[in-house]
Amino acid sequence: MFEKVLIANRGEIALRIQRACRELGIKTVCVYSEADREAKYVKLADESVCIGPAASSQSYLHIPAVISAAEVTDAEAIHPGYGFLSENADFAERVEQSGFVFIGPRAETIRLMGDKVSAKDAMKKAGVPCVPGSDGALPEDPEEVVRIAHEIGFPVIIKASGGGGGRGMRVVHTEAALLSSVEMTKAEAQAAFGNPMVYMEKFLTQPRHIEIQVLADEHGNAVYLGERDCSMQRRHQKIIEEAPAPGVDRKLIAQIGERCAEACRTIGYRGAGTFEFLYENGQFYFIEMNTRVQVEHPVTELVTGIDIVQTQLRVAAGQKLPFKQKDIQLRGHAIECRVNAEDPAKFVPSPGRITGFHMPGGPGIRVDTHVYHGYMVPPTYDSMIGKLLAYGDTREQAIARMRIALSEMVVEGIKTNIPLHSDLMNDAAFQQGGTSIHYLEHKLGIATK
Repeated sequence: MFEKVLIANRGEIALRIQRACRELGIKTVCVYSEADREAKYVKLADESVCIGPAASSQSYLHIPAVISAAEVTDAEAIHPGYGFLSENADFAERVEQSGFVFIGPRAETIRLMGDKVSAKDAMKKAGVPCVPGSDGALPEDPEEVVRIAHEIGFPVIIKASGGGGGRGMRVVHTEAALLSSVEMTKAEAQAAFGNPMVYMEKFLTQPRHIEIQVLADEHGNAVYLGERDCSMQRRHQKIIEEAPAPGVDRKLIAQIGERCAEACRTIGYRGAGTFEFLYENGQFYFIEMNTRVQVEHPVTELVTGIDIVQTQLRVAAGQKLPFKQKDIQLRGHAIECRVNAEDPAKFVPSPGRITGFHMPGGPGIRVDTHVYHGYMVPPTYDSMIGKLLAYGDTREQAIARMRIALSEMVVEGIKTNIPLHSDLMNDAAFQQGGTSIHYLEHKLGIATK
């Protein structure tokens, strides 16, 4: 096992990784920007290194600064968390070339799965079902683009090959809007991702977002840890996640889970990863793979009893997975609410100082957060300030516990989306389960425009 790990991230995930390391007896190094100097995880780390000003491009995304911090502190490995450099193949390559262990997949695997066209091709070869669409990137010939669209059938969605985070996507309902939409998406893709390549898929009208959590080691072992339902979204950004997915046949989950595990073995995957699917009319359609730990990993930890972050560390150190597929048993139900510092009506960030702070407790409640009374929420980064989780023997009990926890939660001085979460816990459609990825935007109506 490692003696010292550098955590190349910030916020709640930096603290989450730090705690996993401490439990394993691993010393931690936290890098931080000037905006995060007073962060809790910085003070709790064995060592900390300031790597630049608040701007991510000059700190958390500045590869030479992160590598230098690892060198001066004699760290053995680097954990990228999620976001920032976590799915940057060049960073993973630089880490390994500099003599450190990257706690995640190999660079070539990140590249393969980071490009949605090559990822889709790899999944087809592995027998993972995909959304009907173009065979690779769209051609330059406009007539061929129109032909492909008619073959798939309108509506279609144009996607950037190197896209992510809900960007680089455009839904097209008619042939008249097709070619201009393709060109606009290409321009967006070039500007946002440095890659103008786009492809086309069938646009599913009422799908759910179901994802399969996997863990794999470098010895050819791979397992799936059940599924998560992440359908409660706004503008492709998840707000609530839960496990298991309500109303989905367990035999179907087992089938798709086994295919995902086999795909990991086929591509030589190492570490934690997530296969994301659209699910409609009893069918799964692969959309992408996230080659990192997910924001919502705690709901899977609660229903499986497996520490995903610790397993990442063990696998990166060369150990075999300590369990096999037959050992994975899902128990109970877990729900996660992402608590964001934002105006719940306008959905705009609400940075500032927290003047009142109280976290809920009680049976089945877990809070993952880095903030505290007096903490200054910076305007520079993602607005999420924590994750509130509720676990119960049944989904109904988990919802009831979440409802109570939200009513007890106090964050003053800034606005948060706690009122929205409270509303959703009392929403009849959510309580029934099985809402589509479009449900929240339809519910919010004009607020989403």
